[in-house]
Amino acid sequence: MTDPKTYLGPAEEKMEMAVEFLDESLAHIRAGKANPKILDGIRVNYYGSMAPISNVANVAVPDARTITITPWEKSMFKEIEKAIINSELGITPENNGEVIRLSIPPLTEDRRKALVKQSKAEAEQAKISVRNARRDAIEGLKKAIKQGMPEDVEKDAEATAQKLHDKFLKRIDDLFAAKEKEILTV
Repeated sequence: MTDPKTYLGPAEEKMEMAVEFLDESLAHIRAGKANPKILDGIRVNYYGSMAPISNVANVAVPDARTITITPWEKSMFKEIEKAIINSELGITPENNGEVIRLSIPPLTEDRRKALVKQSKAEAEQAKISVRNARRDAIEGLKKAIKQGMPEDVEKDAEATAQKLHDKFLKRIDDLFAAKEKEILTV
């Protein structure tokens, strides 16, 4: 007889990973105020290897609309500027020879709506992942009945899978609601 945990454990792990991935994805969506995480995806050429900006410079947020980047080496100024300009960030860096400054412009109403839509799509992807994990667990449990698992144990495990599903969907909804509020707050 198989233990229901052999199906519920991996399902819960997949659901947790989906929520963590969503959290990370939402952090990269610009919400009108300065967040150093928007630079995470940008890589610069550092002695022949591609490194994140945070590995070659100090990144700080002095106020709600500015990100400052202080490279550790003077030679990195041009590399960092070029990487930011070539990225999908849509912000032109200002360089005064000491610090690279990124001024985060306020979002237009249309841009806010587009970002909410993008956030909603990310949340929906996470929900699909959670549903797939639940489906896989339930299919595994149904197969386990044929291998000798008692039906009542399978039904209980199915109910547990559903509770896990509901718990993770609520977390996804909460993450999306927080991000939506952040984007729409002027």
